[in-house]
Amino acid sequence: MTKHNANNVRIKHKYFVHLKEAQGLSVQSVDAAASAINRFEIDTKHRDFKDFHVEQAIAFKKHLSEQKGQRSGKNLSKATLHAILTQLKQFFLWLTREPGYEKSIKYSDIDYFKLSKNDTHIATAHRVKRWPTLEQVKHVIAKMPSNSVIERRNRAIVAFTLLTAARVNAIVSMKLEHIDLQAGCFHQDARIVETKFRKTFTTFFFPVGDEILEIVVDWVRYLRDELLWNNDDPVFPSTLRGIGASKQFEVTGIERKQWSGTSPIRAIFREAFAGADLPYFNPHSFRDTLVHLGLNDRQSPEQIKAISQNLGHEKVLTTLLNYGEVSYQRQGEIIKGLATPQQAMPTGADEIAEAVCKKLRASGVNL
Repeated sequence: MTKHNANNVRIKHKYFVHLKEAQGLSVQSVDAAASAINRFEIDTKHRDFKDFHVEQAIAFKKHLSEQKGQRSGKNLSKATLHAILTQLKQFFLWLTREPGYEKSIKYSDIDYFKLSKNDTHIATAHRVKRWPTLEQVKHVIAKMPSNSVIERRNRAIVAFTLLTAARVNAIVSMKLEHIDLQAGCFHQDARIVETKFRKTFTTFFFPVGDEILEIVVDWVRYLRDELLWNNDDPVFPSTLRGIGASKQFEVTGIERKQWSGTSPIRAIFREAFAGADLPYFNPHSFRDTLVHLGLNDRQSPEQIKAISQNLGHEKVLTTLLNYGEVSYQRQGEIIKGLATPQQAMPTGADEIAEAVCKKLRASGVNL
């Protein structure tokens, strides 16, 4: 069986370069495109893309709907099917503009990679987001042991995530120079820190409690004052393994270098929530926790903008659309409360208007 097609290999390489260099996509995004295209090639036994016809797309959709996930053992979700087929649509759309392909691939044929309308609605339906409450996260941190250096590091990671709402890639890549304990902030310098879209911004510590701040401060001071680490060293170093006292290969401490990926941090979170007898919440969910802690009907526009900037968002709308969802429980409370007449609360505009009137009256203007 043919395991590759030379023409396909060449055009795929050109496409991946286009995604990375022309569209500026990340390695992960390019890998997702490569994975989807590879699935299609396997199904067509690596036939040349120039020989594409709609029957291939139809057969591939049927084949894909019968595939099972490696972890779940269940059929691939509609969302997964939609993501794979969308990648293929984008690839073949790009091919229609390439010499040698523009005549063999019809623009209208690409539509055959679509799911049915019902399946598309299922795949793109809005799901209720879950996030932990501040009290739950504090309970988890309080339950985490802190006897060994590894345990202290792990607890500090969870505490720091709550303190800053930082993304795991940023946490893994940050160095001691990026933490300013005196100013109470985390300088997310995109030249070193792996921020989303490589944006540079400063995150000030959220007011989540002195006990949370103290855990992070103690850890940073331990690295600086006791281990004598400098600005170029990681804040959350990787685990050092070696031959221990039992003459077995085991964890022996921390290593003066960064983790190569984010999996260890996610494992720390899983273990922490399990240790507190709570369902697992991933590190990213803490961003929702902090947004809902900060956003309420008493916040001024300036305060909402500050929260948005603290998360690294250029626009407030990004914060409100992605993290400003009303919780399921709160939604029910609001709807039930509609039956009770509410006293009108002054809005920000009302307060500004009232202040202007007072100023005019004080100046002698007759209103």
